[in-house]
Amino acid sequence: MKDIRDYSLDELKDVFKSWDETAYRAKQAFSWLYQKRVDSFDLMSNLSLELRKKLKDNFSLDRLKLDRLQESSDGTKKFLFALEDGNLIESVLIPVKGRLTACLSSQAGCPFSCGFCASGIAGFKRNLEVSEIIGQLLEIYYTLKDSAVTNVVFMGTGEPLDNYENVLKAIRIINASQGLNIGARRITISTCGIIPGIKRLASEGLQIELSVSLHAADEKTRTRLMPVNKKYPLRDLISACKDYAVLTKRQVTFEYVLIKDLNCSKEAGDNLVRLLRGWECKVNLLVYNPVREFPYQPPEEREVEFFVWLLRKKGIVVTLRKSRGKDIDGACGQLRNRSL
Repeated sequence: MKDIRDYSLDELKDVFKSWDETAYRAKQAFSWLYQKRVDSFDLMSNLSLELRKKLKDNFSLDRLKLDRLQESSDGTKKFLFALEDGNLIESVLIPVKGRLTACLSSQAGCPFSCGFCASGIAGFKRNLEVSEIIGQLLEIYYTLKDSAVTNVVFMGTGEPLDNYENVLKAIRIINASQGLNIGARRITISTCGIIPGIKRLASEGLQIELSVSLHAADEKTRTRLMPVNKKYPLRDLISACKDYAVLTKRQVTFEYVLIKDLNCSKEAGDNLVRLLRGWECKVNLLVYNPVREFPYQPPEEREVEFFVWLLRKKGIVVTLRKSRGKDIDGACGQLRNRSL
């Protein structure tokens, strides 16, 4: 049976209407799913026994199976979930300065095979359903007591814009006041640079944050790290990002992982300045978290400090992010690959 969490509120209203039930009853069921976060139709106590039976006869309401939970010394928690078909997916809960950020996966595996990221090592299996995307967030909620998730980022395994329909539907449920009620500006989609998806996202009327994995500011190096650059080259990607910033009035963030002897020299910094200077964007720098399947290593501290200094001197807004969960296979895909 179809999982009820694959349905938006409007879709659920249509189902209830076909049963000669009111839209109000559909809203009640939706509230049980996301505001009270129940995991059984039997607990929906303000619905009649007959309606609860009908829900059980027509929908499933299954929780994700937690295969493994690891907790870092810095408070980061990494979840490994087993899906019904045997696929594994990862989610992460990151506590930082009064914020609790949930990092969600959008695919089982990744088809884009970036040359430094563990997510694509085991290959691409399939897109996640809406219920499997939201299910990750609900399972994270079940581990919290008095706290609540404040931010959601689609930076886990997979490319969100390659599973566009399901990711956007999940976001609308997460954002809805009758759903999980997390503000659009607290939701971020991270992409490797799928230009048609960026253009489509700009027209959705949602002020969600866009984060673009850049990692190099010249075509040759970026193609080496990210084969997707062959299809969507830098100049076209930057043009699409500028349009996104104008249409949504949101600042675009570029993720840039610093890798020793590859993308953190003075020349690399100058290239990045030329690419980004003069429009509304910012750069998140992250020191590379080594993955044993790849030969890359993080730069030394002095190299990192120089790169940050260079960008700031040239007027680029820069944040140096602290690596999280290094002691628990924290990089995307590491725990999944080790389990596989």
